[in-house]
Amino acid sequence: MSERTLSVLDGSTFVVGDRLGDVRVDEGREHGFFSDDTRFLSRWVLRVGETPLELLGLDQSAHFAAQFFLTPRVRPDDQAPCSIMRRRLIDHVWMEEVTVTSHRHETSEVRLALEVDADFADLFEVKDGAVAERKVICRHDDEVLTLLYEHSGFQRSVTIAASRKATVTGEGFAYALRLAPGERWSATFTVTPHAAQPGIAFARREPRGGLARLSAFKSAELEQWLAQAPVLQTQDTALARTYRASLSDLGALRLHPDLSKGATLPAAGLPWFMALFGRDSLITSFQALPYLPGLAATTLRVLAARQAEGRDDFHEQEPGKILHELRFGELTARGERPHSPYFGTADATPLFLVLLDEYHHWSGDDELVRALEPNARAALVWIEDSGDADGDGYVEYACRNPATGLVNQCWKDSWDSIQFADGTLARGPIATCEIQGYVYDARRRSARLSREVWGDEALAERLEGQAAEMRERFRRDFWMPERSCHALALDGDKRQVDSLSSNIGHLLWSGLLDESEAAATAERLLEEQLYSGWGVRTLGAREAGYNPLGYHTGTVWPHENSLIAAGLARYGHREAARTIASAMLRAAPYFEHRLPEVFAGYPASLTTVPVAFPTASRPQAWAAGTPLLLLSTLLDLHPGRTNADVEVPGGVGHIALRSQRD
Repeated sequence: MSERTLSVLDGSTFVVGDRLGDVRVDEGREHGFFSDDTRFLSRWVLRVGETPLELLGLDQSAHFAAQFFLTPRVRPDDQAPCSIMRRRLIDHVWMEEVTVTSHRHETSEVRLALEVDADFADLFEVKDGAVAERKVICRHDDEVLTLLYEHSGFQRSVTIAASRKATVTGEGFAYALRLAPGERWSATFTVTPHAAQPGIAFARREPRGGLARLSAFKSAELEQWLAQAPVLQTQDTALARTYRASLSDLGALRLHPDLSKGATLPAAGLPWFMALFGRDSLITSFQALPYLPGLAATTLRVLAARQAEGRDDFHEQEPGKILHELRFGELTARGERPHSPYFGTADATPLFLVLLDEYHHWSGDDELVRALEPNARAALVWIEDSGDADGDGYVEYACRNPATGLVNQCWKDSWDSIQFADGTLARGPIATCEIQGYVYDARRRSARLSREVWGDEALAERLEGQAAEMRERFRRDFWMPERSCHALALDGDKRQVDSLSSNIGHLLWSGLLDESEAAATAERLLEEQLYSGWGVRTLGAREAGYNPLGYHTGTVWPHENSLIAAGLARYGHREAARTIASAMLRAAPYFEHRLPEVFAGYPASLTTVPVAFPTASRPQAWAAGTPLLLLSTLLDLHPGRTNADVEVPGGVGHIALRSQRD
């Protein structure tokens, strides 16, 4: 997200605008009021008088609300004729109060206009900058404006209700105010989106009270969310703020599936990924387990309920596979995009098994593990069958939907992410190294569940045998002695993709390596090629395709660094783990204590501050989960050790974690 924008959100309902509070698509394609993967409003511009408004102050103490303090622009020697305050709040609906206070010493006339427009664009169109024109129907009286779009049963509408009568047209609301000296005038606008389409039941949205009451309710709700997590005790105020920001961001990103009252799971990130993602939701839930275990339980249930049963190329669906992404926009509804859901990922399925076991370690929830046994067994079959289509013992991916599918179906899912050291792109089917680590870990963990919960000793032994064989095979096929590390991947011809990449750090997290390989990997990760001083880069700085601003070809991803640090600690390389964790936590204050999805890979010696990536999502789920997993690593948390009190070297200092239930 651009630093020029401000977002107010409640799960998948959100507004992105400028720092005056206006929504203008000519200022940024991400601007708009969004819900259900649709942009319901593309314009929301406040005008008071004939001169442009200027920002006096801005307050955003919570994700769901903001206040903008404005005044008409005046010359240096002139006095402002009035001031304007916009109070914005997002719940199931958008509520905005506009207050004008006259500073004239005589009665004055003020013209106020709120300009409104709707394009009902699919979020994919907005992201791609190619919005098709739609026929929008307008209905209004002197208090309510409704804009509506319908095509072949797909319907989206937005209703804007004003608390004061106005001159209302299809272009918005206009008021001719006559204000006495010092008089204050205000109006509240309630913006309600409505969605309908065949086969999907959308919850009806209604205001849950007035602005003041709703603000108090939302604040209390946020505090209840924060109160679930352990209390962090630290003298480092920056670390304390980062911890709270991480928990708050995870609260902001919560989706509410129709499972049970209060059940939530994390959307991936603002603005383009406010939806259910398999990989992102699984990793975020893993990061947050000691702090917010309910996220994991809901994520597992929701993904299991949508596990693939059939096979088709358009959705890249195969029996037992866990989804990549679920959308509800018009392009998906019309069948132009495959996200209903889309299964183009090779790592969500083993990660589902990893999270299931880790959740059981922390919760002891035998009931859920037994309920999801059929799903877990189906996932194991996918790994062995469709995931390893050529039977070589590795899980590979190859895009089967060339029109709208993903070329790369690992976590680095951009088109140029899997490349050789000389910059040549690898061709599929591709078996990336970290996915093999996830598969190894999934089999080991599933063996434990088979033995201890499902009562299937034969399956446990078979899975342990497969994991052991895979470990030996992987060492033979992926190790590059000339580079003292493992290859990024094997391509379709089983050639080693020989780039030095961050993916090797995931092998530590999964436990696939032996002690000597782990030591060599730890050394490579902390060398200048990969380690920027702020974190491990996605691609080595001397590789031909390196770009410090390349999405997956030289940038630093916080979530990946949290996994790498956890992996280093797993093998006893705690000093290296502290180095990465400390660097990442030092970076957070430069981003208002909210780590972004990704930032630039410039060396710290060159920039002295971490440099933003221009289109990074923020808040973003697994970036918000990063400080949590880093703290777990620094404190050596595990299911038998949920409270901790340690002195952490490397500038972090004394930290303690205390459960609020103790």
